[in-house]
Amino acid sequence: MPTPPMPPPPTPREEFPAFPFAPYPIQSEFMSFLYTALSSGPGALALLESPTGTGKTLSIICSALQWLLDRRDAAATAPAHPGGVAGPGVDEDEPDWMRDFTPLPPEKEVAKKKKKKTKPPAMRKTAGSGKPDGFGEQGAGDDDAEFLLEEFESEGEDGAMRGVGKRAHCGSISSSSSSDGESDEEEEEVTPKVYFTSRTHSQLSQFVGELKRTEFVGRLRTVALGSRKNLCINKDVLKLGSANRINERCLELQKNKKSSKTKVEDDKRKARNAKNSCGCPMLRNRSLQKEFRSEVSDQGALDIEDLAHIGKKIGTCPYYGSRDMVRSADLVVLPYQSLLLKSARESLGLNLKNSVVIIDEAHNLADSLTSMYNSKITSSQLKAVLSHLDAYLNRFHNVLGAGNRRYIQTLTVLTRSFLRVLTNNQDGASTLSSMTINQFLFSLDIDNINIVKLCQYVKESNIIHKVSGYANRTTCIQAGVNQFDLQQEHDEGSSISCFQALIDFLRSLMNSNDDGRIIVAKQKLSGQPEEAYLKFVMLCAEKLFSEVTRDAYAVILAGGTLQPIEETRLRLCPSLPPADIKFFTCNHIVPPESILPIAVTRGPSGMTFDFSYNSRSSTSMIEELGRFICNIVTVVPEGVVMFFSSYDYERRVYDAWTAAGTISKICKKKHVFREPRNSADVEAVLNKYKEKIQSCSKNSQDTGINGALLLAVVGGKISEGINFSDGMGRCVIMVGLPYPSPSDVELIETIKHIETISSSFLVGDDKASGRKYDDECELQPGYNILRKCTKGGKEYYENLCMKAVNQSIGRAIRHINDYAAMLLVDSRYAQTSSSKSYSSPTDKLPPWIKARLSCTQNYGEVHRLLHQFFKFNKQKR
Repeated sequence: MPTPPMPPPPTPREEFPAFPFAPYPIQSEFMSFLYTALSSGPGALALLESPTGTGKTLSIICSALQWLLDRRDAAATAPAHPGGVAGPGVDEDEPDWMRDFTPLPPEKEVAKKKKKKTKPPAMRKTAGSGKPDGFGEQGAGDDDAEFLLEEFESEGEDGAMRGVGKRAHCGSISSSSSSDGESDEEEEEVTPKVYFTSRTHSQLSQFVGELKRTEFVGRLRTVALGSRKNLCINKDVLKLGSANRINERCLELQKNKKSSKTKVEDDKRKARNAKNSCGCPMLRNRSLQKEFRSEVSDQGALDIEDLAHIGKKIGTCPYYGSRDMVRSADLVVLPYQSLLLKSARESLGLNLKNSVVIIDEAHNLADSLTSMYNSKITSSQLKAVLSHLDAYLNRFHNVLGAGNRRYIQTLTVLTRSFLRVLTNNQDGASTLSSMTINQFLFSLDIDNINIVKLCQYVKESNIIHKVSGYANRTTCIQAGVNQFDLQQEHDEGSSISCFQALIDFLRSLMNSNDDGRIIVAKQKLSGQPEEAYLKFVMLCAEKLFSEVTRDAYAVILAGGTLQPIEETRLRLCPSLPPADIKFFTCNHIVPPESILPIAVTRGPSGMTFDFSYNSRSSTSMIEELGRFICNIVTVVPEGVVMFFSSYDYERRVYDAWTAAGTISKICKKKHVFREPRNSADVEAVLNKYKEKIQSCSKNSQDTGINGALLLAVVGGKISEGINFSDGMGRCVIMVGLPYPSPSDVELIETIKHIETISSSFLVGDDKASGRKYDDECELQPGYNILRKCTKGGKEYYENLCMKAVNQSIGRAIRHINDYAAMLLVDSRYAQTSSSKSYSSPTDKLPPWIKARLSCTQNYGEVHRLLHQFFKFNKQKR
């Protein structure tokens, strides 16, 4: 049978009617490029570099969603397949995206399919059913029965594990009980769709805000996904504070269904289960979930704050309500973890098949990907797990089936082995070692344990909640308090956290040997500042990224600064030829006179600024920096944001300035604020910073104070995702070059990995150069590793520094009418490429900043340039 004709690809557009206003030429070029890149799929990979303020988000929305509509129109008008979509006449050569394609219907013509409710298999009587040996004779027997594991067979006939009587998971809304007895319905999957992901919830909210300005709101169905911490409306759960505790409590409520019991006054003296329902009251009423979905659909594009508000108003869970809408959505807006983490994709039921994935803020995508798959467990967590396992096994040993006993004993053996390697430190030195997965397994003599089956058992048997529940109950009894009171005093769910850390680490051991490294931080015998730990560091970003690109129709990486492209290609898709990666970059839309980047080499007294690690903490250098800032705050109006390389260095400078009276001098011209370490306090500090700037603009003549100074940290909450537009950031000061510490174990392992893969591609012999560091277990000093690197590792180290600089100084210019100065305070910024064997730091600045960069020889020149710059822009406005 002949292959059916494919719908023609949409013709590249020159105009995008959904754009809310006439786009700038750069925006039109951006949209045309993205539209063409999507049309070149399947398998398209494009990188879009556009500085913040150039309309990047709006351009992505208009081009990607217009392409989606055009693609569906083309498919709808294409000749129908004579043999039907799923009939026996389907041609085997027909591409997957054609077979799976579901055009957007103008109205819901197809009735919703009734989802068949399946009952769990009949529970088999276990050795602990009824009144097993060991129960009934002890006073707590009936109470402890709830913690007994159901019988678990180690293997079925097919070789896979098989649990008996597993409980249905209440977390899926489709399986939650309904108070009105209505049957659950499952909406038809809409494909293809667009997935848009970014790093933070605030960036996603900005995306939804831009989407509301276009006509797509009424034409396409949008759903935003967020974390439980942002969407949970159960006050008892939300007050736990941390995201981990909220997640644990939410899942625990769903695992432990509430039972309304009816007492029987007869000889049986037993309670009878009348009805089961989900433990969370926000999930019990199915009709309210339907009402939530209906209202969200009617209101169009909503961000997570809107979803939480609707959930509170209706009285139903917006977290699971929004998850339930993914199948019928055309556009899904979600955070990084939800899309890039495989377990999260599976949990949410995300189907990337033939859909478009747009990853914003992708400048550190490779590092973000690998960090999601890292795992760590400390010695105290191992001790807690071992204690809980021993107590559980002692209590239930006689009534557990053979399969359960065997797997629990295996968990105990592994936990003891992990703990032994951390505490076995003969010489008492602070010992750090790094090894491959195989080296680690062989060194502990646990290479004969089937970790795959063990992890599968943990997943299917519910052992984490059983053992943790029994441990928490025992603690409550011993403390003589009820469980609620204990939760107020201690970290409720900490036992679950310990078990989860162990399981995450075990899963890490299932990776390929070359995918990552095991870091062993052994315990000191005395004076140990930090706890001993085991940590798996994922290194292979290519493997993780391929899981996304393999299914998606096209993947788009967007950001303000994506260069160097070669590093991105090497780490994410090294086998893809450079010519197959589509790349678009543009300059900023702000006029050149609106920015003033200066490389500041000397302070007011003529001292050369050198903030390298060995010099930056000297008293004279900190004093000179203080004199420099005292002068700067007199000439720069409104807000100044000053970035330091670390929290420790910022604290050291602030303490020295306070003792020397420098802070008092600065406060005569600007209010001083500091970035808090606790992310929960950042918003409050930013609000106060903004309020002071606004009030000073109105009353500066009366008080003499002309704004505020914010001391921030590179890599902190303020350096990425925060908008310092207009008066919030008239000047950004970068103190030194924020190179990451070479003593960072994970960083050095990443550098070694990148050096390995870059060398293997250069010489074309993966085996010859790819095992360069495999035999090294004892960690070498970071500087020694850097000196060994030829190009790839050293280049990555330099790029990390300048990417951080670019992200920080880019916070100031946010729109076409904005203006700001950028001061790069360090003599190394004035070095040229010819003066050293490697490139100058300024070579890695964005072109729109590098083209305007001035290198000054004395402070007087800096003061003059700043005075002229702000005078000109004030008159211009």
